[in-house]
Amino acid sequence: MAKGRPAKTVARLLHVVARGLAYLWASPNSALGLVIGFVGLLTGGKVQRRGPTLEFYGGAVSWLLSRTPLGQSILAMTLGHVILGSSAAALDIAREHEWVHVRQYERWGPAMIPAYLLASVIVFLRGKRAYRDNPFERAAYDATSLRYGNFTEDDGPTR
Repeated sequence: MAKGRPAKTVARLLHVVARGLAYLWASPNSALGLVIGFVGLLTGGKVQRRGPTLEFYGGAVSWLLSRTPLGQSILAMTLGHVILGSSAAALDIAREHEWVHVRQYERWGPAMIPAYLLASVIVFLRGKRAYRDNPFERAAYDATSLRYGNFTEDDGPTR
């Protein structure tokens, strides 16, 4: 047996355990995403597996996303290891950005949604934009090639 082999085996085992713990830590949020995704499937939506996530789009998922404060300009939203997209094309565009949010859920676990909402309230009370200036969003945009797009100060699409 080669000398490096046990070290590689231990490293691989530690990686698998760490990934399992990350999935477990994010699982309450993933469960919420799965419930919404399954409703989407029951209403004509679709699901696909990409990387570490399940992606749901169409059906009630698209309807729900279009009724968020960002309205028609939202491409996708992440809940744990579940990404909800307005369409398959929207998921292709936003995937890299949403995967940053997946890593944030792996770090923050059950506290992610309250922390995200609190960050939005704080930046809003400071006179900034609740979505664009949210530190979780800034980190995701800074880490990817996806940009804010053509938004006005109120975060709505320009015409």
